[in-house]
Amino acid sequence: MRPPSRAADLATAGSGTADAGAADRIAIIGGGPGGLYAAALLKRLRPDRDITLWERNAPDDTFGFGVVLSDETLGGIEHADPVVYDALRRHFTRWDDIDIVHRATRHTSGGHGFAALGRRRLLEILHARCRSLGVELRFRTRAPDPARLAETYDLVIAADGVHSATREAYAQEFRPRVTTHRCRYLWLAADFAFDAFRFEIAETEHGVMQLHGYPYAADASTVIVEMREEVWRAAGFDEIDPPASVERCAKIFADALGGRPLRANKSAWTTFRTVVNDRWSHGNVVLLGDAAHTAHFSIGSGTKLAVEDALALAACLEERPTLAEALASYEEERRPVVESTQRAARASLEWFENLPRYLDQPPHQFAFNLLTRSRRVTHDNLRLRDPRFTASVEREFGCPPATPPMFTPFRLRGLTLRNRVVVSPMDMYSATDGVPGDFHLVHLGARALGGAGLVMTEMVCVSAEGRITPGCAGLYTDGQAEAWQRVAAFVHARAPGTAIGIQLGHSGRKGSTKLMWEAVYSAEPLEEGNWPLVAASPIPYGPRSQTPRELTIAQLTAIREEFTAAARRAAHADFDLLELHCAHGYLLSGFLSPLTNHRTDAYGGPLTARLRFPLEVFDSVREVWPEDRPMTVRISATDWADGGTTAEDAVPIARAFVDHGADAIDVSTGQVVADERPAYGRSYQTPFADRIRHETGAPVIAVGAISSWDDVNSLILAGRTDLCALARPHLYDPNWTLHAAAEQGYEGPGAGWPAPYRAGSRRPRTGRTDTPKPRLTLGS
Repeated sequence: MRPPSRAADLATAGSGTADAGAADRIAIIGGGPGGLYAAALLKRLRPDRDITLWERNAPDDTFGFGVVLSDETLGGIEHADPVVYDALRRHFTRWDDIDIVHRATRHTSGGHGFAALGRRRLLEILHARCRSLGVELRFRTRAPDPARLAETYDLVIAADGVHSATREAYAQEFRPRVTTHRCRYLWLAADFAFDAFRFEIAETEHGVMQLHGYPYAADASTVIVEMREEVWRAAGFDEIDPPASVERCAKIFADALGGRPLRANKSAWTTFRTVVNDRWSHGNVVLLGDAAHTAHFSIGSGTKLAVEDALALAACLEERPTLAEALASYEEERRPVVESTQRAARASLEWFENLPRYLDQPPHQFAFNLLTRSRRVTHDNLRLRDPRFTASVEREFGCPPATPPMFTPFRLRGLTLRNRVVVSPMDMYSATDGVPGDFHLVHLGARALGGAGLVMTEMVCVSAEGRITPGCAGLYTDGQAEAWQRVAAFVHARAPGTAIGIQLGHSGRKGSTKLMWEAVYSAEPLEEGNWPLVAASPIPYGPRSQTPRELTIAQLTAIREEFTAAARRAAHADFDLLELHCAHGYLLSGFLSPLTNHRTDAYGGPLTARLRFPLEVFDSVREVWPEDRPMTVRISATDWADGGTTAEDAVPIARAFVDHGADAIDVSTGQVVADERPAYGRSYQTPFADRIRHETGAPVIAVGAISSWDDVNSLILAGRTDLCALARPHLYDPNWTLHAAAEQGYEGPGAGWPAPYRAGSRRPRTGRTDTPKPRLTLGS
């Protein structure tokens, strides 16, 4: 196994000259696996250390049953402490399959690889290792006040769990944020071993419940029963005692359990809490494991993260010259890993919270959706692990033979896209007086030749005053229309099979700014030559931004006519699709958000009133846009700011546009207010598209940090989106779609190479491949 980068150093580190950062007296608060393993590592590295661990419970007290550890974590343990690894290895239960049981149908996906053992056995192994090394273990003893420990020890490790008293004692320094989620769950066990990791869905008269189960010994399995809070209450679990809950859960999931009973271990219904801290250390006090961070059990074990924390902390203490540097290095190393894990855990947690949304999916797609819910398991992962299962999902989806999901066609009104890839609208700020020139022809033409199903223009402004910058393209003169017609004609003639769409918008309060690469900060006003701004309400975007004028009723009518005139020109220019830009804080988006619309007339107040003007514009454009050509709408599904548009608001916003004739919703987020706090991460905006798709039934376009063809295949096959729009990847590689096809060995109609480019349809060789390989290895 390949260990984490620092683990090999731990295996060979000696107990020679102590570094300045190597603490001699260490106090550890909390006797869970993280605290115990940290104690063992630190004592093994430097036997002369004085290490004391306090645990308020008895040695054999534990509140769970099984612990799942990944191969990566086990590799780190093996290299850092072979004694612990060998002891663990003797008790592992291993399995490869995941079973998903839904509506009496069982789907099995193999090749996953899990290892688990009992939590009590894990603690026994770590207790023995600590004692053999000379760690002082004080059970049934509360730790002294952390401030007192900090005065008398060189280092205090707070491994005291999700309810950490140490964290709370230093709350002003650590700045914890604890989020309580929507589901109740009960941690139980069964006295038999499942033959796979099992997910079972029960649709009861009270609502949906789910079982998570996995073996951790030859004769025992962990069983977690989970459901939404409202289902838990409707089922009466809030009114019965724990033994009655256990008995009732066994009846609900009798098929999964084979009629066997469940047992508890101080088990109580609880809600999961996600713990995040702005800082992990203060002075000589450092947080570890659940005290520092938590990740939902549906993607793995909190024990895994705690053990990895211990490995990193021990390594940093060996490597850094001072304690301060060691603790800073520990957090620097672990925080990105933990944040990535927490993003995946949040996606998984929310998938189960919203499980009813997916119940009516086709059965194979439902199973695939569950397996890929965290975005860590992908289409390509599953294709390698279990090609038979993945092929069954693709057949059910309708993929032609040997066709990846992304290359299946998709129809919007009279337009059939040959694949599911969209070149997202990207402002280029390269027009002169709103006229697109050679740059636009080459830029959009190159991406059309690159194989995408749909290429979108940047936001094309409906008036000179509606531009974001002086370099923005427009469609408010006939000369601009002629220039755009040249671009569309090139795409249709030279990239047959690729559609070209136009996005119409008005900058609103975010106009009259510098070009992106000339600005120091977002939406920086021009030094000179500014034009007056208009918006739903007179609220500037930023502290240095111009204050817009509130639009009058007459001005609203005039702007609506500007959109309509631009749409007529777009139709004449022969664009295949038109998108109305109602996102990112521009004019129409400014009407939708309560943070930017403070009007007291018929266009402000409740959401239905805030929708009024954008819908009027949509209706006017749809009236002049050719009937057989589709219209889409881009929205910001959340403002990422308190008091703004939320994911709950996004559904009725999307539904309103669909009811007025929108053919798809392009689901973006944010950029509405300057003080937003987005939760960035891989495909971080996709859950908003997923929700809108399933709650409105409308097609959606997902955007936001989708960068690989594997992501595109996964999102489409899981039913989370219909199309994927990619921006930066198409700046990096105009031929992104064609290269995705080549890398997957696909040569079908969904990604036809232009005739002049066909000779380049296979990846060029990058070095010699004819060097003879060794035939014989001789010993020394």
